[in-house]
Amino acid sequence: MRHFPVFLNVQNKRILVTGAGECAIAKLRLLLKTEAEIIVFATSIDTQVETWEKAGLLKVIRRKIQMDDMYNTAMLYAAEDDEDLDGETAAKAKMANVLFNIVDNLQESEFITPALVDRDPVTIAIGTEGTAPILARKIKAQIEESLPVEIGLLAKLAEYFRPKASRLPMGRTRRKFWSRYFYDHGPSALREGGKRGVARTLNRLFAEAQQQEEEVGRVYLVGSGPGDPDLLTRKALKVLHEADVVIHDRLVAPEILELARREADIIQTGKQGFGASWKQEDINALMIEHAQKGAQVVRLKSGDPAVFARLDEEMDALDLAGIEFDIIPGITTASAAAASLNVSLTKRNRNSALQIMTAQDIKGFAEQDWRRLSASGSVAAIYMGFKSAHLLSGRLLMHGASADTPVTVMENVSRANQKVLVTTIAELPKMADEAGNDGPVIMMLGLEPRKVQQALDQNRTALAQVGVQ
Repeated sequence: MRHFPVFLNVQNKRILVTGAGECAIAKLRLLLKTEAEIIVFATSIDTQVETWEKAGLLKVIRRKIQMDDMYNTAMLYAAEDDEDLDGETAAKAKMANVLFNIVDNLQESEFITPALVDRDPVTIAIGTEGTAPILARKIKAQIEESLPVEIGLLAKLAEYFRPKASRLPMGRTRRKFWSRYFYDHGPSALREGGKRGVARTLNRLFAEAQQQEEEVGRVYLVGSGPGDPDLLTRKALKVLHEADVVIHDRLVAPEILELARREADIIQTGKQGFGASWKQEDINALMIEHAQKGAQVVRLKSGDPAVFARLDEEMDALDLAGIEFDIIPGITTASAAAASLNVSLTKRNRNSALQIMTAQDIKGFAEQDWRRLSASGSVAAIYMGFKSAHLLSGRLLMHGASADTPVTVMENVSRANQKVLVTTIAELPKMADEAGNDGPVIMMLGLEPRKVQQALDQNRTALAQVGVQ
C-alpha cells in the first residue's frame, strides 16, 4: 500500500487550487462539498468558477500563487494543466510544508484523491493507487446503487443520540443497539415517521437494550476454507464480522483475517509440523477464558473444522466448561484441490470410494490400509503428508501400487500463489526433496490435472492407432 487512506479534518481550514479551467473544476466540485474555505488562484477564469464566486462558495484571487498565500492551508491542488506551472506551484508548496496534489500526476503528488461515495456524513473512499480509475468508478457505482440514500440522514440523527447511547455497556450490547437501529428499525422509522419517528425509535431501542440481560459468551468453530476469501461461507463471514476474539490457526489466509472487525482481538495459535506448536490444552483454555468473559469467540480453522482439526477435543473442552458452541463448516482442501485441477474426486469405473487421510497423527507417521490404497484406481486426499513423502511412497510400492500411479502435489490451494506439481509414486520422494514448501500442502493420490490426463489419453489413442501397445 503506497497511499495510506485517511480522512483529513478540513473544517475552517483553507484548501488552495491553482487554475480555474476544466482541470480545476473537476476537483472544485468535490471540494465545495467540504466545510473548508476554498481559494482559487488563476489569471484566466472559467464561467463556472465565476458563478461559484458570485454565489460566495469560493474566493478567487486573479494572480499566480505565492508562498505567503499558503499559511493555515490543509492542502493544495495544482490544476493548471501545465506541467511547468504546476511543477512551480508544487515546489512552493513543498517549501511551505503544504500537502499538494498535481492533478493527473501520480508520481509527483504527495497525496491522491480517491473516488468518493457521498452519503454525508457517511463517506466511502475508493482508491486504486492511480492504476485503474475506471475500475474505481465502477466500484463507486456499485456501492451507490446498494447504499440507501437515507443512510446519511440516519447517521446524522445517530450523532445526537451517541452521548445517551454511551451509557450502554461497551461491546456487544452497544453494537447490537446500533445494528438494530441502522439495519432493522431506523430506515423504516425514517420513512414512516421522519425525524420524530427516528427519535422515538432510538429511545425505544435504548430502553430495550438497558433491560436486556448481559449476553453470555459463545464459541463458533469455523472453517475458513482453503484460503480464497471468496470460498468463505456467508455464515462464516457473518460471525467473523461480529466476533470479539478470533483465535486462528497458522494456515488461515491473511486475506480472511482482514475480514474480521478492526476492534477484534486476533490471536494466532499456530501448529506446524516438526516445529514449535501451541498445545491443544492451551488453545482450549484460551477459548474458554474469553467466552467466560462474555466474548463472542471465533475459533477459525483452515479448511473444514471436522477434517483433521481436533474438533472433538475442542468440543469436549467447551462442554466440560459449560460453554455453548456452534460449528460452521468450510470447504475442505480436498474439494478445492479437485476443483482447481478440473477433476472429480469420484468417477464411474475408476473409484467407488474416496479416502481422506492424514500422514501424521499424534503418534507420528500414520499407518493406513496400504493394500486398499495401492489398488488400481484408488483415489486419496493426503493431508499433512509432504514431509513423509519417502515413507508414503515406500509403503505404497511395498503393497503393490503401480510405480507410475499419478500423484499431484498442491501447495496453497485456491490462493493466488498456488503451486501444482505432478509426479508419480516412484518419483514422489525425489520431487519432495527438491521442491520444498512454505505453505499448506495436500497430495492427491491417483489424480492429475484434467489437461494432463487428456494429453495422456490422446497419446494412448494415437499409439493404439499405429499398433503400439
